[in-house]
Amino acid sequence: MKYKLTLLLFSFFLLSLFSGCSFKNDTVKINNLELEPAHHSKLPAWEEQNFDVLLSLLKDECVFKKTQKVYGDICASALDTNNSQTFFEEYFTLYQIIDRDKKDNIGMLTGYYEASLHGSRTKSDIYKYPLYEVPDDLITVDLGSIYPELKRKRLRGKVVGNKLVPYSVRSDMQDLNSSIICYVDDKVDRFFLEVQGSGRIELDNNETIFVGYANQNGHKYRSIGRYLVKNEEIPLKDVSLQSIRAWLEKNPSRVDEVLNYNESYVFFEQRQNAATGALGIELRAEYAVAVDPKYIPLGSLLFVDATYPNSEEKLQKLVFAQDTGGAIKGAVRADFFFGFGERARELAGEMKQDLKMYILLPNIEEIESL
Repeated sequence: MKYKLTLLLFSFFLLSLFSGCSFKNDTVKINNLELEPAHHSKLPAWEEQNFDVLLSLLKDECVFKKTQKVYGDICASALDTNNSQTFFEEYFTLYQIIDRDKKDNIGMLTGYYEASLHGSRTKSDIYKYPLYEVPDDLITVDLGSIYPELKRKRLRGKVVGNKLVPYSVRSDMQDLNSSIICYVDDKVDRFFLEVQGSGRIELDNNETIFVGYANQNGHKYRSIGRYLVKNEEIPLKDVSLQSIRAWLEKNPSRVDEVLNYNESYVFFEQRQNAATGALGIELRAEYAVAVDPKYIPLGSLLFVDATYPNSEEKLQKLVFAQDTGGAIKGAVRADFFFGFGERARELAGEMKQDLKMYILLPNIEEIESL
């Protein structure tokens, strides 16, 4: 009885982390996120999930304070359970994520992967494209610390004279006041590394280093795929990482024009481990997604219901929200991490599938009776 009360009070605390929580007609509203009660037995492929792996990943997440705020006492309970499937069924309540602007609440699932590049610590005629660390003159202002209503909003720029002005756009990224991790041999590969957010660099001295997102210049991400569609270079139905890369290879004189359309520019840091997400957790292939934190709290356990690209094969999995991305906007929207290697790159590049998405929250079924 004592534990049940603790869990109940924690669940209430979890929802109170978000303003505007309300209950009406069995629909839960948390900020911009609207949830409709569901049941795991109705989910396709629920029985096929690898619950042992999921429990292990949950324990890994529970090391981090951000995740502890989401799960609280659930983390302690995870250490004592003997039946992983029963644990998820008894300790969590399932909700479908609702987006009234989407027909039938169907959003989009894209994919990303850990990029692989070739580089050198020394600049040369082959290795001439720098991978920058965060510049010394880049200033990041957390607007939420000044205006609470602007939580998660950041302003980036640099000081010129006595004014804070926007930071340089992609086309002006030369001779920055920044350390350089290494130089790579292909500017297109460097661009797609920014899109993926993390990767590994095979250096010319046979050393392998890992790099990941550290910051960006503050300009909004703009899709070069949309730019090519708008200019009637690639049909909308054919847009993919592969088709964009093929077009750039066939039109080398226009590479800078197309890449510079996206004024956003990512700065990196060298890391000890392979791809890690926004939580600082090393991402496990096909168990992690990037989400919009405006709607989905990082660390959340989600169920994605989609298909693999160019196939009728179902992609129906429990995954963790461990990352974010500049192009990931909306409630029913996620980016599926495929891992490292050729297969991962091919799948991620073609991935653009219809998505239904669910979230599992610590059991809150009795909150209405409080």
